[in-house]
This record gives sequence, C-alpha cells and structure tokens, in this order.
Amino acid sequence: MRYEKILPDIIKKNGNKILMLVLDGIGGFPDPGTGRTELETARKPHLDRLAEEGSCGTMTPVLRGITPGSGPGHIALFGYDPIDVQIGRGTLECLGIGIDLGYEDIAIRGNFADIDENGIVTDRRAGRISTEENRRIVSIISKNIREISGVKIDVQTVKEHRCAITLKGEGLNPAVSENDPQKEGLPLKPLNALDPLSEKTASVLREFEKKVMETLKGSDSRAKGLLLRGISKLPTIPTFSEKYKLNAVCIAAYPMYKGLSKIMGMEIADAGETVDDEFRTLRETYEKYDFFFLHIKKTDSYGEDGNFAAKVKMIEDIDSRLWQLRKMDFSCIAVTGDHSTPSMMKGHSWHPVPLIVKSPNSIPDKVRRFTERECSAGILGNIYSRELMYLLLACSLKLDKFGA
Repeated sequence: MRYEKILPDIIKKNGNKILMLVLDGIGGFPDPGTGRTELETARKPHLDRLAEEGSCGTMTPVLRGITPGSGPGHIALFGYDPIDVQIGRGTLECLGIGIDLGYEDIAIRGNFADIDENGIVTDRRAGRISTEENRRIVSIISKNIREISGVKIDVQTVKEHRCAITLKGEGLNPAVSENDPQKEGLPLKPLNALDPLSEKTASVLREFEKKVMETLKGSDSRAKGLLLRGISKLPTIPTFSEKYKLNAVCIAAYPMYKGLSKIMGMEIADAGETVDDEFRTLRETYEKYDFFFLHIKKTDSYGEDGNFAAKVKMIEDIDSRLWQLRKMDFSCIAVTGDHSTPSMMKGHSWHPVPLIVKSPNSIPDKVRRFTERECSAGILGNIYSRELMYLLLACSLKLDKFGA
C-alpha cells in the first residue's frame, strides 16, 4: 500500500485516544416482507445519534464483490492489506486461547460436526454443542490420539463447537486443502497437499480425521467428526506499536479476535463473556491505552443462523449500552463491521458495511441513522476498510503533513 511509503515520516505519538467498535457482521440485506435490513428495523437511538454527529460512509472489506472471512475483514480494519497479509484461521484460533505457537508448528481451527456413516456432513456445528460437551469430547480424543507418524497432536477446547489443533514435528508445511464442504448435505472434502512440501502434513491430517471419526463413532454426542479449517503457520508482520506508535488493547470475548490482535502486538484484556463485561473492561482499561479494539460477535452469529429478529435485538442491546461512551474522552470513535452477514443469506456477503467516524475533527454530514442505505450517502463515501486506520489517526491528530 502507498501508505507504507510515507507513514514512518509523518506518524507521531500523542495522548489522544481512539476507539474502534466492531459489530461483527453488522451489514444486512432487506427482509422481503418489510423491505428493511436489520439495522433499518432496530430501534437504536444512540447509534443514530453517533451517525448524526459524525462523518458517515461505507466500507468495502477486501475488493468489490469479494466475500471476506473474518480474518481478512479484521486485517483490513487494522490497516493491513488483506491480500498481502493473509493469516490463517487456525493460527488466530490457537493464539486466541493462549497456545504458545512456534514458527514451525501447524495451527488448525476445528469444528465438531455431525457426520453420518457415509461421510456426509449433516450439521457443520453439531447443534452448537455446549463448551462443557466440547471439553468432554476433547478429553476423549486427547487420550486416544496423541501422535501420528512422529507428529505430536494437541487438541484444545475453544468454545461451543470449536476447537484448536496444533501439530508439532519436523517437515510440516500448511498448504493443505480443508475438508469442510461449507454446507450441510455434502460429503467431507479430501485433505490434499497443495504443494510437495505439505505431503506429510496432509497424510497426518487424513489419518487424524479417520481416527477422530472412529473414536467418536460410538459416543452419545452429536459430534461425530471434525471439520479441519484454516491450516496455517504463524506469520511475521509489523505490530501496532511499530507501525502506528500506538499502545493498543483488544477487548473481545471470542478467541479468534484475541489471536489476531496478539499477532498485531495488542495486549489482550480479560473481557469476560458478555457485552456488559466488554464495556466494563473498556472503562477499567481506559487510562492505560490509547487504542481500543472493542469487538462484539453475536451480530455475526445471529446473521449466520438466519435469525433476523435475534440480530435486530442484539443491535438494540448493544445500542442500549453506548451511553457509556459519553463518559469517556475519545478523540475519535469508529463504529463499523468487518463484513456483512445478512440474516437473509445466512452467511458472510460482499455487501459494503456502514461506517461512523465521530471526532471533534470530523465533519458531520446529512446522515441521521446508522443504516446501510443512509451511510452510503455520507461524506466519507465508499472506502476500503484498510484505509480506516489512517482516517482515525488523522482525526486524532497523529499524522503530520506530508511533503513541503
């Protein structure tokens, strides 16, 4: 990106504080019955007031028409090009729960799934089993599968149906295709090496997949196998401190976002499990940091479930807590999402996400409501998500003039 060429010469440190509030998957799509999106349906006076006071626009997470995963969506929000900087979901998941990854280790995100005797995936999340059930299953797997072909295998519970898997051994490389068909009713995909150096990893994972299914075959759990995703290694990239001169903290409940933030060099706050916990953590850490990444997940989860009403209610619940921001002196507040997750589509989509940038140094426009359509008429226009950080730095007076 061109920013990288000039940033070191113009970036400066000051005491101004920045809040990036990310409502995961916030963008929606109109319900055919009402013609309104989730944001257009929700009653959200605080978000609408922020939109009225700030500069508004929309953001394209990666490229127009490209549907992003959560990793690329957040990498872009943090000012890195998500095409140049690709971080595997497995790496994020493992780091997010505190696994100490080595640079030669293979990291994998696992989904416990309901898989029938013919290898057909009938439920990609095994009914969203409880975290307690997850721990029980992980214990069974760990006792029965510890090593394959000299490669040590460690499985750890993440949350609900998700687990994190690490492979430690020699000659391992991560270029292996995933076995997740992405939809129910389809067979498991083959785990194939995508280059010659990854043949050993693929062989170990095929054997691991087989052994897990054998181990869980007679269990009373809905989990009958594992979807292996985000097969990856730990990357090396410049941190927030190095790139932006920011002392940054991540406030998130879900492990993946903690993992991504750790790679970016942010400190990880103990943020609890609920939105109330996260806002409490924001208040408690306010004096210590100058950049706050506050992530709320459930807007995305309900969108993926196709639960329009629950996503609307979640937006309203978040909104009811935003009055707390008035009691903290942020030089700049951004409210946006990493991507759109319309309930109507039950998954991520390519649609632009709405954006508010509120600062004493931003220009209010004619937008009065935080919705996809209103924000599209805002003064910021449509920008790429990777440009957001530079707007926040500018509004916080952390960038000097470029050139004479």
